[in-house]
Amino acid sequence: MSFVLQHVRDNLWSGRLDILPADRLVHGFSARLGGVSPAPFDSLNMALHVGDDPACVWENRRRYFSALGLHAERLCTIRQVHGTEIVRAMRRDAGRGARAYEDALADADAVITNDSGVPLMLCYADCVPVLLYDPVHHAAGVVHAGWKGTVQRIAAQTVARMWEEFGTAASDVIAGIGPSIGAGCYTVGPEVAEQFRAAFPAHAETIVQDREGALHLDLWAANHVQLAEAGVLEKNIDHADICTLCECKFFYSYRSADGRTGRLAAVMELR
Repeated sequence: MSFVLQHVRDNLWSGRLDILPADRLVHGFSARLGGVSPAPFDSLNMALHVGDDPACVWENRRRYFSALGLHAERLCTIRQVHGTEIVRAMRRDAGRGARAYEDALADADAVITNDSGVPLMLCYADCVPVLLYDPVHHAAGVVHAGWKGTVQRIAAQTVARMWEEFGTAASDVIAGIGPSIGAGCYTVGPEVAEQFRAAFPAHAETIVQDREGALHLDLWAANHVQLAEAGVLEKNIDHADICTLCECKFFYSYRSADGRTGRLAAVMELR
């Protein structure tokens, strides 16, 4: 199991996790190179809600989706609100949010589907993208897990919602945790740290680390733990282990400047 950041074309790069089967689905984690957006969004900004020119965002989406062999016109996305709402996308929802933020499917932070031909896309800058795949029922989920969503176990809640909608058994789920801020760079205040200690008491010392008086939060571990506790097998959980702040030349990081930055995308489409 491993994460690979590949050059796909024209200075466009895309990450993938080998644990997700390429013959059943297309997935990718975008990088920040190869787009047309000007500073401070330079250059492959994939989000419409950060102040970038919508025409630039559309061109970036068109380039990246084309490089994956997908159609940007059909992408389905949501307005992310750092909550725990989960919505189901159907084939009729293809194109929702592709060109206009207001046209996105819903205010939510995870989207699931069992329809092929509907590329799901969520945007990130330091928050954790979690991709979920059920190979038995051929169903997928894409999760936006910032600290608020993570402490409320949105990844585990999405697995549960996939069971409700598709009959997904947690033990069948394959989960990939994409590039996001790592524990070494992510410091939090005592209020946030205490919420995580309360939410994950058996793993508090792993998830909240006291390093020379600073509290560091491991979102990768918190998402891994909740998936495992939900019944996802350890062998079926993989991590990119790439910190977006450490690698901010390749990835956007909200903490690398004043917060006015572009957003990465996590994409998944069932074949």
